[in-house]
Amino acid sequence: MKLAIFSHGKESGPNGNKIKILRQIAEKHGFETIALDYTKCRNATERTTKLKECIENKDSESLVLVGSSMGGYVSTVASNDYSLTGLFLLCPALYMPNKEYQVQSYKPKCDHIEIIHGWNDEIVPYQNSIRFGQETKAVLNLTDDNHRLINSYSFMKTRFDNFLTNINHG
Repeated sequence: MKLAIFSHGKESGPNGNKIKILRQIAEKHGFETIALDYTKCRNATERTTKLKECIENKDSESLVLVGSSMGGYVSTVASNDYSLTGLFLLCPALYMPNKEYQVQSYKPKCDHIEIIHGWNDEIVPYQNSIRFGQETKAVLNLTDDNHRLINSYSFMKTRFDNFLTNINHG
């Protein structure tokens, strides 16, 4: 089974626009999809535990984690412990000084990593994605947008479609 697990951001939910858009693409590529609901979690550590429990309870030959903002952080932290087929991140909250983000070192067990981040992100500095991209040799896309990436949906769809195509044929 091919599985894609989506992790939403701090102020969002499992049925947010980005997840809806990307979920359709994952399903088109034959992935079973799960959008975790973190709305009752008090912090990023609880979210990470929830994601890891979900991974433990699923048997998949191909696992892709997709995360936005805090969900990007959660997905990346989980990728330190689990071998992934792919890690797709949207404005991931990496290297944030807030004590909520306890893990500050990322060593993803993953060969396919792609990031989309807005140049005008007012919440998570795009420089954090540049740093992570440099350290992991990820594909990094910087776009003329803010943290919500609302003007980049079409670009996001295209990049995620290409990302999954490369994974399926790579």
